[in-house]
Amino acid sequence: MNYTISNRMSSLRGSAIREIFKYAADPAVISLAGGNPAPELFPHQELSEIAAEVLRDNPITALQYGITEGYTPLREAISARLKQKDNIGNGDALIVVSGGQQGIELATKCLINEGDTVIVEEPSFIGATNAFRSYGAHLAGVPVQPDGMDLDRLEQVIRENKNVRMIYTIPTFQNPMGVTMSPEKRRRLYQIARDNGILILEDNPYGELTFDGNKMPTIKSMDTEGIVLYSGSFSKILAPGLRLGFLCANPEIIQKVVVAKQVSDVHTPMLPQLLATEYMKRYDLDALIETMRATYAHKCSTMLTAMDEFFPADITYTRPGGGLFIWCDLGHGLDTLALSKKAIEQKVVYVPGNTFMVDMDRRCSSLRLNYSTMTDERIVEGIRRLGTVFHEALK
Repeated sequence: MNYTISNRMSSLRGSAIREIFKYAADPAVISLAGGNPAPELFPHQELSEIAAEVLRDNPITALQYGITEGYTPLREAISARLKQKDNIGNGDALIVVSGGQQGIELATKCLINEGDTVIVEEPSFIGATNAFRSYGAHLAGVPVQPDGMDLDRLEQVIRENKNVRMIYTIPTFQNPMGVTMSPEKRRRLYQIARDNGILILEDNPYGELTFDGNKMPTIKSMDTEGIVLYSGSFSKILAPGLRLGFLCANPEIIQKVVVAKQVSDVHTPMLPQLLATEYMKRYDLDALIETMRATYAHKCSTMLTAMDEFFPADITYTRPGGGLFIWCDLGHGLDTLALSKKAIEQKVVYVPGNTFMVDMDRRCSSLRLNYSTMTDERIVEGIRRLGTVFHEALK
């Protein structure tokens, strides 16, 4: 039988990162490609004890249907944390979602019509860009500078495109570049969006992972008009397999997101919600995050030191102050998608830069590296192998 795929899905491509995981399954391959948090940091012992107790003492709540908005004690805990840590939440509503990705998809479903323009950073997170594509949005890219989105170019893109409905940004330790938007640019970005009647979707899964402990003000904390939707996640600060995220926005928006989620999955699974709630009650989440910060700062420094030693001198790369990623540009018109095959031959993998672009078919000389999951020894060896590949390519 010939199957007709819907228009909204027929042009979408699967994530190249997920495809790369197939190679990474080989223990001989050093993967610098993923975005997974370090598994040794998962509080598995604490969560296993909580799970046993919850299933013994509160099985009905854990195993029965829940409300779409999310488990009330968890929503209250998240809201309190957002207000305390980031000055977020006054006059807003919050829904618990199945990972930050679902928050992005539901926001798109509720707010974007086919043909509307969504402005994205370029490069940007493929999970978000594919969500926008799946609803027929027109994507318009704005280059990312060392201090965040090029706002002069943003204003030009707004003038050049019709029906600009949303600006999507990861302002802190951006995926894939690892750069952070300056406070001045955050304020100006908000002003530009406000003056043009455009919503902002602020995605902040990495904001807690600052190496020096200093956090940037969120764009949402500047929001006096109800135009910023704030997407957060427990994936990078607790455990990604729990699939817990949240979306904070104007109550009118969240009401529609609740209806949209009822169509998608009714509610986020209850057991993970209870696990996260009890963990935050019983243990110090900030202490866990401090351990993550120190671990990732060390791993990032290890990778950068190896890159300084083994990479060709004219390759440029970012030096992030947090998060999980380093962005490299080989220049010289090289194609990192084609070059990734040479890297695989050397048993090392990265994510080619075209994956993160609006036009994924365009030749790209950049790539993303991740340092969170490998040991120091494998980070150094992986960078050494890549250095060999890059030196050969530049000949």
